[in-house]
Amino acid sequence: MNGSNFIEVAHFARKKQGQGAEGDVFLSRKTDDGRIISVLSDGLGSGIKAGVLATLTATMAARFVAEDIPLRKAARIIMKTLPVCKERGISYATFTLADIDSQSRVKIIEYDNPAYLLFREAAEPILLEPLKHDIAVDRPGSRRQGGQAPLRSGSVSLLSRAVMHYSEFEAKSGDRLVFFSDGVSQSGMGSRSYPLGWGVPRVQSYIMKLLRETPDISARRLAQAVVQEAESHDAYQPKDDITCAVIYFRKPRRLLLMSGPSIDPGRDAEMARMFRDFQGSKILCGGTTASIVARELGLSIKVNLKNIDPVIPPASLMEGADLVTEGIITLGRAAELLENPASPDRLKSNPATQLVELLLNSDCIEFVVGTKINEAHQDPSMPVELEIRRNIIKRIAGLLEEKYLKEIHIRFI
Repeated sequence: MNGSNFIEVAHFARKKQGQGAEGDVFLSRKTDDGRIISVLSDGLGSGIKAGVLATLTATMAARFVAEDIPLRKAARIIMKTLPVCKERGISYATFTLADIDSQSRVKIIEYDNPAYLLFREAAEPILLEPLKHDIAVDRPGSRRQGGQAPLRSGSVSLLSRAVMHYSEFEAKSGDRLVFFSDGVSQSGMGSRSYPLGWGVPRVQSYIMKLLRETPDISARRLAQAVVQEAESHDAYQPKDDITCAVIYFRKPRRLLLMSGPSIDPGRDAEMARMFRDFQGSKILCGGTTASIVARELGLSIKVNLKNIDPVIPPASLMEGADLVTEGIITLGRAAELLENPASPDRLKSNPATQLVELLLNSDCIEFVVGTKINEAHQDPSMPVELEIRRNIIKRIAGLLEEKYLKEIHIRFI
């Protein structure tokens, strides 16, 4: 968390129809001093070449800023490093970079992406327009003017000039920072409804509408909604890569996940009290775990036979629990889905996908892991991939912390 706010960072993307790789790249990382650095880069064109150049740009930007190179200096280095298209006289990649410190102070540098949008929470959402400063960067390059050959002085190209925009502000609880590639704003271009594309003003209006209808919409859901709406303008056959990223400053959403009995049966009552008193969402993974909590609190468990999956054991229902699942198999599948969020299995409705959904919709996640070994999981006839509970929990926690920037606490009992 940064101060009293948790910062949820999420993005959603669709690649251009017919391409095997995305030409937009979004990277986000948390530094040792608690800063969050997020970069969206759009490579010129589409496909693998665009993706490689966008990755180069985003990686350089994130690394320079993480190493405390001043934001403006880092941007200048990037601009001087990026190659220029000889045909069009423009850079091979654009970018938007946000650097957020531990006190929710935000610095943003933009180059040729659509301008970012800043929404402030109020009775009616407010679209703010922070003051931006232009930064001109001169670099060797070739530029065509009026279709003529590049202007040269002797054997050296004249300096071409790139203009970036720099802004900074202090974010407040409820603020949402939205930035996207031109695949969003230009979606639908040439269609009867949007001959010149969807356009940034319409994107603003659409997000405003979503915020009025669902004030607590998560960053993940908002980014997904914007991309899917843009995709619909191209009849779900995107004419360009479409990417939207959202950074949401808000009070943290807490979740408790309990899995496995304690090695000391005398601590069963303690486990049950922890479950009962926790303020937030609650998940129980494992039949023995659920039975202990139900017994200690005088609750009943009922197997939920809806949406039966041939691979994942069914979930159960218990008062006070948002989700009750089987243990090792469900946790293992959830780890796979977190590693590969684009997997088609992500669209299925089963206990593993429900578990992932709850984890991703939470910010501060506490794992309480029992250390008693379940003899069933030591059977040599079981698959090698079926790791013991503690290793799977550590794997899930690592993914949530590093890939999804969640705040994680693990307690073994």
